Amino acid sequence: MNSKTLRNILFALLVLVYIFYCQRYIAATSFEIEGKTYYVLFDDAMISMRYAYNLAHGNGLVWNPGERVEGITNPLWTGVMALIHLLPIGLNQTGLYIQILGASLLILNLFLVKKLVEHFSDDLFIMLSAVALTAFYAPLNSFGLLGMEVSLLTLILTAAVLLAVKSDGRFNIWIYILLAVSTLVRFDMAVPYLVILAVLVWTQRENRKPHLIWGLSLLILFLGGQTLARYAFYGEWLPNTYYLKVEGWNTTLRLLRGMYAFVQFAYFHNWVLFLLPLTIFLFRRDWKVILLFLLLVGQVAYSVYVGGDAWENHGGANRYIVIAMPLYFIGFSWAVVEWIKRAGDSLAQGGVPAAEDGGGSRQVFEVGWRAVYLILFAFSLLTFNALLGEWKSIERWNFTRRPDYVAGNDRNLQIAISLEKVAKPGASIAVVGAGTIPYLLPDRYAIDILGKADPYIAHQNVRTPMGIPDIPNMRPGHMKWDYAHTIGKLKPDVIVSLWENTSEEAAPYMTDYVFRAIAPGVKVFLRTDSSNIKWDTLP
Repeated sequence: MNSKTLRNILFALLVLVYIFYCQRYIAATSFEIEGKTYYVLFDDAMISMRYAYNLAHGNGLVWNPGERVEGITNPLWTGVMALIHLLPIGLNQTGLYIQILGASLLILNLFLVKKLVEHFSDDLFIMLSAVALTAFYAPLNSFGLLGMEVSLLTLILTAAVLLAVKSDGRFNIWIYILLAVSTLVRFDMAVPYLVILAVLVWTQRENRKPHLIWGLSLLILFLGGQTLARYAFYGEWLPNTYYLKVEGWNTTLRLLRGMYAFVQFAYFHNWVLFLLPLTIFLFRRDWKVILLFLLLVGQVAYSVYVGGDAWENHGGANRYIVIAMPLYFIGFSWAVVEWIKRAGDSLAQGGVPAAEDGGGSRQVFEVGWRAVYLILFAFSLLTFNALLGEWKSIERWNFTRRPDYVAGNDRNLQIAISLEKVAKPGASIAVVGAGTIPYLLPDRYAIDILGKADPYIAHQNVRTPMGIPDIPNMRPGHMKWDYAHTIGKLKPDVIVSLWENTSEEAAPYMTDYVFRAIAPGVKVFLRTDSSNIKWDTLP
């Protein structure tokens, strides 16, 4: 059952199934409009794509040429996106290459998950279960296959953990090099970096000095270096998105909102299943198991600190927690197998002695516990992917509905295509969703109503109701706006839409705008005195 050949064959088949799943996913998130196929990413990823477009075309790492605002938190990933923009392909196709890259990184991660499981156990079921749960976890695929840096960060974290647990008392500088590079992908990767450093310093006393010297030196070098580069180029010590998401609202409420997001995630994950990996400590207590546990705890703590993510209404692990979920699935699969095997052993020992029945009872229990495990695995796979307890999530997961985070992309595509015909190059366009529309209109000036690329908005206080009853409705990064600034002062030529439930607030600044159709079924606000609108082309 556990022969190397069988393990490799079954693993290879599982990987092939996942490759087919990725192909289905990418096809399901594409759109056919006017004879062209468009591949659209997660909206935040499309913001990074606009930065990447400008970088590749010599304008610098900016959202609008000539303006230096760091509206991204993933500079290295955006740099990779910029390389894609050097290829001779249209803007409708660039997203496909990013999706293929994301799928490739997630597939590579499955090989590392296999290696990591095999370091702890040679049980075939634990390996296949951990790999399958990782491969088909909806949030990981949603972020990884829709262009977010999550795919790369997940791979780096799993690789760093594998190197750490295999070090066995030997100092391995590659652990810190990998993690240091990951801070260029996203600054907050300093959290797992410090967790791994602390555990290795604590457990490998004979190598404590090189761990401290190299670990801290590389961390300071990479964090300090990019901070100085940021200040030199953007004039800010921290990304604009930090001010947008973290500053300007009560710290206590931010922490409560982060805790609420975590509790919601754990509750719909099923509390019993969620806590099950902790029982591994009943079977094995060493620093390697503690490392897996602390890395997940570190990501949860960071998520709570920043108030969670803006997308918890979709359910499942958010962008901060999801990169540690492969480690969770390893612990979960391991714990389930241990419990079932021990239960089976107890029953077998209390039954007919093997000498009397020729070992028949042992074979029955061997087959029995594996059958029970397969049932529990299927139940867990569905439970983990029934986000917020809704069966609609399973339908999105198996493609009987459009995958998550795709709703509205076709609408944004229609608007962008229509505006390309109506708004002249150089026209200013104000948007709420700052990704798809600005990316497909690179020669138009983009204005972000919610401030991701606007430091004036980002440094304001939040505008949403800020009481404890309002915590479920708080959305970090989407709680600041100022129409006196965005509309009254900047006077965009086009306003695609207003933020939800703010029409009355915007009304005093909308007197110079008319709500007009620019294509069948597509209406936007146009400034009546704008010379950047092709008025004679309007239907």
